[in-house]
Amino acid sequence: MAHPEDVVRNYYLLDANNKILGRIAAKAAALLRGKHKAQFTPHIDSGDVVIIINAEKIRVSGKKLSQKVYPRYTGYPGGLKLTKLEDLLAKRPMEVMKLAVTRMLPRGPLGYKIRKKLKVYAGEKHPHQAQKPIPWPF
Repeated sequence: MAHPEDVVRNYYLLDANNKILGRIAAKAAALLRGKHKAQFTPHIDSGDVVIIINAEKIRVSGKKLSQKVYPRYTGYPGGLKLTKLEDLLAKRPMEVMKLAVTRMLPRGPLGYKIRKKLKVYAGEKHPHQAQKPIPWPF
């Protein structure tokens, strides 16, 4: 079993350029959770930090661009707002990737802690060069 003080965190770099949204999100969620490590423990945050670049260049299959909808509720009666994937990708491409990965992580205190280790950027540049991120092969 892993102990919180013994966990060694690496930085992994995922390039989403021309990759399928769900496949990138699933790999990022597994790395954040620490499932690739031999000492994975479900109740301990043993995952690594994940940096995703080129979030604006993702692909989706089928008619998801025009048919996938992200609902949110304002809190007022009749306040349901629906946003298509196409519109969200044009306005906030990082939000699409964050939502995809977040929804694959557990809810609760552990999930909130894990979620903070996800860094998403729309373009090629990121401010984590000093951490020497390891490119993850696809």
